[in-house]
Amino acid sequence: MFVEIIQQAVMITSFVFVMMLLIEYLNVETSGRLETQLHDSRFRQYLLASFLGATPGCLGAFTVVSLFEHRVVGFGALVAAMIATSGDEAYVMFSLFPRKALLLTLALLAIGMVSGYLTDLFFKRWNLSADSMDHPLPLHAREKCRCFQRETIFDQLRNISFPRTLLLLLLGGLLVAILEGSIGPHTWNWVRVTILAGDLFALFVAFTVPDHFLQEHLWEHVLKRHLLRIFAWTLGALVAMHLLEHFMDLSAWVQANTLIVLLLAGVVGLIPESGPHLIFVTLYASGTIPFAILLTSSIVQDGHGTLPLLASSKQSFLRLKLLNLIVGLALGALWLLIF
Repeated sequence: MFVEIIQQAVMITSFVFVMMLLIEYLNVETSGRLETQLHDSRFRQYLLASFLGATPGCLGAFTVVSLFEHRVVGFGALVAAMIATSGDEAYVMFSLFPRKALLLTLALLAIGMVSGYLTDLFFKRWNLSADSMDHPLPLHAREKCRCFQRETIFDQLRNISFPRTLLLLLLGGLLVAILEGSIGPHTWNWVRVTILAGDLFALFVAFTVPDHFLQEHLWEHVLKRHLLRIFAWTLGALVAMHLLEHFMDLSAWVQANTLIVLLLAGVVGLIPESGPHLIFVTLYASGTIPFAILLTSSIVQDGHGTLPLLASSKQSFLRLKLLNLIVGLALGALWLLIF
């Protein structure tokens, strides 16, 4: 059983890595141009901030925090982005229940836009910039970085670096595991084909991107800062869920204490870190908790997208989390009452 849990954790983490790589690749290729669209129009601020927040991972959330600190967007747009974002948990949700994850993301985007508008309408005095205006944009938006430079590919492979070598070995091993059925479904279905296509794309990126992209974006950002933690939390959540289901009737307990679990999801969502919220994702994927609890968790939590905000403006951070908690608990409770 433990071997199957490890295989599932590896499959989820592999999918997460490929998705993060894709987002990072597209972000650099577009030079972060989405941020330039956030001008004086409040509606566009809410729309694009929610869109950036709904983008899986921390990049979109970091962008909106930086734009807020630099007076490009207001507090309402910040609220919209953080309600829309699910942090790194979005990658896991798309790997476990992609259709429902897409519907949840669209719902969070809409909730974020409405919440951002209402925030600026009723809390105009909160629409202030952060105390520090010196937080750097983390997306290399001013940086000239081309992901595909045909003239340098062979030179890079002749003088291959350790990060590239290790990445190619990992992706090559993953390819073999997928083909022989050790990772992912044993039969050829859309899930296995998607994982295979993602791994082939990741191999293409690992072969062709310049050393700067490989070092700064993949090695330092994706691998060192995200992937090991995601694997550890995913494995821990799967093991915890297995133990809970083994020693107690978890589904019955949740059904008898739904409001307590809903409140717990909101409180855990206050933690400005990706990982703890994965327990609610895995519980929903197993059918143990209702959608309302996952909705509350997704609204309140924002991964570690607000960590730069906590460092620069604790007042804005506390106000943001308070609004997120109120919206998350209110909509989660409303969903329980209606459905």
